[in-house]
Amino acid sequence: MKDEAARTTVDDHREAVAPRRMGQLGRAEALRLLGSISLGRIVFTHQALPAIRPVNHVMDGEDIIVQLHDGATLASIVTPTQAAGVVVAYEADVIDPETHLGWSVVVTGYARRVTEEGELARFAARLRPWAQHPATANALRIRADLVTGMQLTA
Repeated sequence: MKDEAARTTVDDHREAVAPRRMGQLGRAEALRLLGSISLGRIVFTHQALPAIRPVNHVMDGEDIIVQLHDGATLASIVTPTQAAGVVVAYEADVIDPETHLGWSVVVTGYARRVTEEGELARFAARLRPWAQHPATANALRIRADLVTGMQLTA
């Protein structure tokens, strides 16, 4: 099945799925799709090694806002003295496991802590964590410098 995608069924039998085409998404469409969902993955450096964490997000214009939790690894990636921020990547996707149709977006940019109280309150009201965490008023803003997206179509 060189030219066909395949899926595995419950009984471990692989069924053929028609080949898919991968097309590029423009910046505006990629950011629009990213704003249509709330869960993604942030990629950062932790103890000199790459690390990935699932997080929920909201969009603020073209910026991605991620809530930080006290004591979390993410809270340590940007200190208040790093005004320019640190480089991170953010990836989110929606790909149907049955049809193999969907999209994936990757944003690379500088992340910095949100420190203004009004912004923190506004983001805290919009972010809906998927897991219970102690209350926190910390957030990370990721500036979307490089945006790439792809769409899988039939």
